[in-house]
Amino acid sequence: MKSWKIAATALIAFALIFVVFSAGCTQSSGSSSAANGTPVTTLRIGYQPSTHQMAEITAMNKGWWEQDLAPYGVKNVTTTVFPTGAPEMQAMLAGDLDVAYVGAAPVLSAVSTGLDAKIIAGVNTQGSDLVVRNDLDYKGPESLKGLKIATFQVGTIQDTILRNWLQAHNVTPDKDVTIVGMGPGDAVTAMVAGKVDGVFLPHPSPAVIIDQGKGKTVVQSGEMYPNHTCCVLVVSGKLIREHPEIVTQILKTHEKAVAWNEAHLEEAAEIYSKSTGTKLSDVQDSLKEWDGKWATDPNVIVDSVVDYATIQYNLGYITTPLTKDQLFDLSFYNKTVTA
Repeated sequence: MKSWKIAATALIAFALIFVVFSAGCTQSSGSSSAANGTPVTTLRIGYQPSTHQMAEITAMNKGWWEQDLAPYGVKNVTTTVFPTGAPEMQAMLAGDLDVAYVGAAPVLSAVSTGLDAKIIAGVNTQGSDLVVRNDLDYKGPESLKGLKIATFQVGTIQDTILRNWLQAHNVTPDKDVTIVGMGPGDAVTAMVAGKVDGVFLPHPSPAVIIDQGKGKTVVQSGEMYPNHTCCVLVVSGKLIREHPEIVTQILKTHEKAVAWNEAHLEEAAEIYSKSTGTKLSDVQDSLKEWDGKWATDPNVIVDSVVDYATIQYNLGYITTPLTKDQLFDLSFYNKTVTA
């Protein structure tokens, strides 16, 4: 009787081990399981139609987002186009986006008002131009006094850099120079129609204006703020906490798209042209003329972004300066580098 009980106990133990082992084998190592939070079957990405963010457009066009994220349970990837970063960050605050390609400055305003998200990678540096009408005798910032300049809305990268640059040269924004907040399409239209004296916009908008013979570049953003950060890759805090494996793959796909664009510039320009409806020659000219650079390493942009926080605080856009830890999660990039 004692031997029978020992044998039965052993069989039960073996059965339990088999069940546990089988469950472990049938769970995909890459799947985004409920144990890590609510499964993610649809990923929502926001971006802007700028050559700064060509990586997103290339990855979407080639099907890389869905292809690379499928092993983690993601069945559908949607993209929403925004004219500037301000409405994009409003959408993320409302919970309508999981991932955003966006200028670093709007992220600051959003985080300061409660956005639960982090910058996990860089997207590009520099890449915006101040374009003025052809007959303007530009001799420096002071020659802009009395003029009307269109740029992106308050709190964006372009607005922040332009205002800081003017102030550094003893030109008072909104007093000496009228600054009008517009999206890229409206700003280009206003410049072409002669409704404004100049624009400060990210590429390819400057090339579009110049190619129509309606303006000339007088200052590039790298001259206003050398090596400044422009666009960044932002991911929601919920996705970071519950599905770090998905976030890691988002970063890898982003890096793949950046590398591909750099190696296939002509084809990348064609993809961008077809996806956005921008004239191909304008895109090609933009990529030749801009002072921008695609860059993914978030470690090299930390100081610039934190400096933006100080600038925005001084401009009165945010009520308190923000720190590196409030804005960045560098762990995903640093892991991919050492992996």
